Amino acid sequence: MSDHPTLSELDNAQPFTDRHIGPDADAVATMLETLGQESLDSLMDAAVPGGIRSVESLNLPAAASESTVASELRELAGRNRAAESMIGLGYHGTVTPPVIRRNVLEDPSWYTAYTPYQPEISQGRLEALLNFQTVVADLTGLPVSNSSLLDEGTAVAEAMTLVRRGNRKASGPFVVDADALPQTIDVVRTRAEAMGIDVVVADLAEGLPEGDLCGVVVQYPGASGRIVDPRGVIDQAHERNALAVVATDLLALTLLEAPGTMGADVVVGSSQRFGVPLFYGGPHAGFMSVSSGLERQLPGRLVGVSVDAAGRPAYRLALQTREQHIRRDKATSNICTAQVLLAVVASMYAVHHGPTGLKQIAARTHRYAAVIARALTDAGLEILAGEFFDTVTVRVPGGAEAVVSAARDLGVHLRLVDADQVGLSTSETTTRSTVTAVLKAFGVSADLDAVDRIVGDALPDALRRSTPYLEHEVFNTHRSETSMLRYLRRLSARDYALDRGMIPLGSCTMKLNATTEMEPISLPGFANLHPFAPAEDAAGYHRLIADLEGWLAEVTGYDRVSIQPNAGSQGELAGLLAIRGYHRANGQEQRNVCLIPSSAHGTNAASAVMAGMRVVVVKAAEDGSVDLADLEAKCEEHAATLAAVMVTYPSTHGAYEEGITALCELVHAHGGQVYVDGANLNALLGYAQPGVFGGDVSHLNLHKTFCIPHGGGGPGVGPVAVRAHLAPYLPSHAQHPEEEKRAGIGPISAAPYGSAGILPISWAYIRLMGAAGLTRATAVAVLSANYIAARLQEHYPVLYRGHGGLVAHECILDLRELTKTSGVTVDDVAKRLIDYGFHSPTMSFPVAGTLMVEPTESEDLAEIDRFIEAMIAIRKEIDQVTAGTWTPEDSPLRGAPHTSAALVGEWDRSYSRELAVFPTGPDPDKYWPIVARIDQAYGDRNLVCSCPPPEAFE
Repeated sequence: MSDHPTLSELDNAQPFTDRHIGPDADAVATMLETLGQESLDSLMDAAVPGGIRSVESLNLPAAASESTVASELRELAGRNRAAESMIGLGYHGTVTPPVIRRNVLEDPSWYTAYTPYQPEISQGRLEALLNFQTVVADLTGLPVSNSSLLDEGTAVAEAMTLVRRGNRKASGPFVVDADALPQTIDVVRTRAEAMGIDVVVADLAEGLPEGDLCGVVVQYPGASGRIVDPRGVIDQAHERNALAVVATDLLALTLLEAPGTMGADVVVGSSQRFGVPLFYGGPHAGFMSVSSGLERQLPGRLVGVSVDAAGRPAYRLALQTREQHIRRDKATSNICTAQVLLAVVASMYAVHHGPTGLKQIAARTHRYAAVIARALTDAGLEILAGEFFDTVTVRVPGGAEAVVSAARDLGVHLRLVDADQVGLSTSETTTRSTVTAVLKAFGVSADLDAVDRIVGDALPDALRRSTPYLEHEVFNTHRSETSMLRYLRRLSARDYALDRGMIPLGSCTMKLNATTEMEPISLPGFANLHPFAPAEDAAGYHRLIADLEGWLAEVTGYDRVSIQPNAGSQGELAGLLAIRGYHRANGQEQRNVCLIPSSAHGTNAASAVMAGMRVVVVKAAEDGSVDLADLEAKCEEHAATLAAVMVTYPSTHGAYEEGITALCELVHAHGGQVYVDGANLNALLGYAQPGVFGGDVSHLNLHKTFCIPHGGGGPGVGPVAVRAHLAPYLPSHAQHPEEEKRAGIGPISAAPYGSAGILPISWAYIRLMGAAGLTRATAVAVLSANYIAARLQEHYPVLYRGHGGLVAHECILDLRELTKTSGVTVDDVAKRLIDYGFHSPTMSFPVAGTLMVEPTESEDLAEIDRFIEAMIAIRKEIDQVTAGTWTPEDSPLRGAPHTSAALVGEWDRSYSRELAVFPTGPDPDKYWPIVARIDQAYGDRNLVCSCPPPEAFE
């Protein structure tokens, strides 16, 4: 026998699992010893109730190496035929400037950051988002824009609900332009039907329909390419006390007059063509801007300007009282995320090109469309609209399909409108060879230079842009790549992301986003495909999606999965709509009560209301678990109308509750369905399956458990998984490449597969980990959380524990008694952690006055111990406040975070500079926040939501 290792052993000597999971075998042994556990198996036996434990291991492909997975993904991308896309309909070819692609989209300092709820350590990201808001506000001509929405279709749907709540004077249906994007019309109908809103689709070129209406949406330019002056419809709407929404194209608005200057109340759209790849439909940053007076109705996040403790301007999220996590069933929207990473790309595209560059791109785009239209007209073909920006609809009686097929053979995707009409849209990526191929597909040849010399513009003179835009310095400075590169670096250096250290956020699972998982999204086959491309040209995507949906069904124990929802909140809505559809099909439309525990995520209640349900809150027991006696009473009280219960498992309190199976049985016995919120699935994979222990439907957060990075607050993906009886009520889409999924309850997102472009990340994660790797990751995540809970218990009480006296993958540290005795708040602890080099845990959720900590499986023992030591040191500082050494106001906790300015000038505080800035001793790698503690209330009282002038920072 040879003493040498075999090839097989050598090939598998360094599995990816060991790189994804931070603690090695020795660290695991140390942590287990602290807990008095012999092994990971014994820990999980003690932590997870036996009644929900899976009997068999997960049936997944064996774990593959990083090189194998990278090769497989290249092969899948290669199966997608990313022809030159001229399909349009809100999705256009664009060029992501390489300096932005490399230094934002592919840079972990941008893509691994968390939502900027801690603004002092998010100033770079917040500035980039303020740039985005300024771009949108300037181009749309309205004063306030949010920092992105999920896509254009859902943005219009959000505008519909904004109109209804923001306009108490009007009643009646919401009118939608017949020339709106078809997917937008369908998304609006899906949302409206659930909320009992009447929708009327009308040709607005003929004016508004008679009768009452609450609002109207005009597409400008239209899906057909037609540009109709929106002022007539806007004026008519206002005369009838209705609000006017305009859905538009940011690039077109560099040449066309801003809707806001023409009286629009709300303007929505997508920023995709500002440098964001097609991604087979997403992720893309939608947008919404509003007129003065509607700011507090605006859905999504809003970046504003405030001041810090030194009186310097500082950025932060404004008007957060609008958000669903605070307002719950009174929320105006269930949006809990955004598309921050993509909004940053779009904003930097505008910074990179500036107003002159954007106008040149728009002029070139329009010019190609005008040349194509003239060449086709000269050849005797009919163009349906004489005035257009980039989209031309051509009449080809009986020959449309042949033209589209011929174009495809020539490497161009055109749009088949119907048997007699072909649509085409030019873009930044259109070239002369593209035009030649298009004309050839129509059977036309032309001298392009000759046509170019004789054709004029096709823009309506009355709508040419006259109002200025992007005059701020930031859009007129960074013309060279050197300057642009340094600007991006300067902003990223101002933020704290996973590339710097641990982000121990409970509920949000900030784990490793491995480079091998991230790289494939930039492959042309994944990045450059239009969502409505012919199905045969998307074979790689369809295989990847089928694999992923199958694997997600396996790990959750459900029968079917749809990955269309492009955020967790949208997955919630889709799951509740499935339940609603099921009850209706059974003739039980009266079932509309949704039971929600008091500890639930705020989105649960907001989503239930949006699904047309009535929320009834179930009490929590003293130990934080769902009060089963109260649940039974509510089930009996609402037995005839009970639709569902929404429960998070493990609980929002971070515990494996004993009563979950009894809860499921109780609700089922009263005719309801069980919705298991999958936010905490990272504590279940390989050990328990919601679809087996009693759930009927769950949404999953791929941006939590399955490694899609948070991107500073988006993108996310929220697939919905269901048991077989709910499968007929999963999201559908009229333009779905799978024919059987074209009819149903309607779309939940604008694209058939939602944010398909980032699905390769989760596919890679599952493929790299395999069943054993995913199971071990769960156990180590639970181990790490319990290790933190055990080591910090004597310093900060752990609020809730579950089965076996253990927590799940997160724990809640209770500071309420400390606050009473010392005056030090959770906010003080959160800001002081910045001085120690950490992002704060989740503050005051789900319990006010607490910190929720989730270490994940990816953090190694050294980093976990560093966090623990920081928390112990902060507790000693709190003790000094209690002892009277400092008052709360004059303590390093209240003075935190300390900027580099603390190193110079006068020092009149009762603690030393050294303690302020180097609490653990000198650190050459210290993270320095660029602002001191921010005055949140000042920013809401003095709302500024676009780029302030440079003088403000002097």
